Amino acid sequence: MQQKHKKIQQLIRPEIQQMQAYHVPASSGLVKLDAMENPFRWPEDMQKKWLELLSQVEPNRYPDPSAQKMVLALRECFKVEPQLGVLLGNGSDELIQLILMAMKAGSRVLAPAPSFVMYQQIAQALGMPFIGVPLAKDFELDVPAMLAAIKSHDPAVVFLAYPNNPTANLFNDEDLLAIIEASNGLVVIDEAYQPFAKKTFLNRVKDLPNVVVMRTVSKLGLAGLRLGFLVGDQALIEQLDKIRLPYNINVLTQVTARFAFEHIDVLDAQAEEICQQRELLLTSLNQFAQVQVFPSAANFILFALRNDSAARVFEALKAAGLLIKKMAPTAGLPENCLRVTVGLSEENQLFITQLGSILGPE
Repeated sequence: MQQKHKKIQQLIRPEIQQMQAYHVPASSGLVKLDAMENPFRWPEDMQKKWLELLSQVEPNRYPDPSAQKMVLALRECFKVEPQLGVLLGNGSDELIQLILMAMKAGSRVLAPAPSFVMYQQIAQALGMPFIGVPLAKDFELDVPAMLAAIKSHDPAVVFLAYPNNPTANLFNDEDLLAIIEASNGLVVIDEAYQPFAKKTFLNRVKDLPNVVVMRTVSKLGLAGLRLGFLVGDQALIEQLDKIRLPYNINVLTQVTARFAFEHIDVLDAQAEEICQQRELLLTSLNQFAQVQVFPSAANFILFALRNDSAARVFEALKAAGLLIKKMAPTAGLPENCLRVTVGLSEENQLFITQLGSILGPE
């Protein structure tokens, strides 16, 4: 039995055995400010209408494999031009996986570093070489280094998070255009935090044939749906759609997302409130001399402790009932970095109060 177990283990590719699984911490009973979620519930009348719709769903039937009604609502909601293709994913993670699965053997993947961890995680899982190009000290793109890496490695795919995660800043448009121009491969502009940055490349895609824009509805307030979408050249989207698993968007997600898109004004108003709370939270954090706070165009804030331990502060906040994100030692980030999601006003105030108590007098 032990020998057979060992043989099975040996079937697993070495790069998989060396990987670490993506860890999601338990959050039960805690004020959850660690995962960039929208903290607002829907208005009561909106919830009632949604539940009435769900009562008509037939869970014994497979969903529409192409989610046609939902896609029509999505196109109208986000003003996706008719000549562009739309690909749906079970979250943007699946879209990243589909893009990389479609590339030829030996293809390379490139992204700034640090950036969204799943670019590297999925590339490694698929056995694709990943090149991370360090950001400049101010977290802006190091354009000369990016262009040199593109010339040297000729990546099949370049990922650019806009705004970036975990640094929360919005890269300069001219820098992105220089990278797009230099790339022979596909450039994926990841707009997960677009509702808070209020800038987009979606209206430029038709004029940039090697660019696709990727979005998720998670940060907009629909994290539980696990829905992402990719917009780009119709011919390219058709190729990627060939490897999309059938029925990847379940019937409850289709109905709920379509309903939400028809009530986008509610979600937009929530995003605006989050932006206002973000500015208040930035002001409050900047009052602590012990903290280095970085600008944010997203719904979270990255900050570093000048003379304290991130592990100590993280655990002390957790003991006080608050869960934020402790950034593991990450190349390109200062030591002792933490990341907090913008929550409800009372949650943000509780966080500031507890942080002040934990940090002590200046």
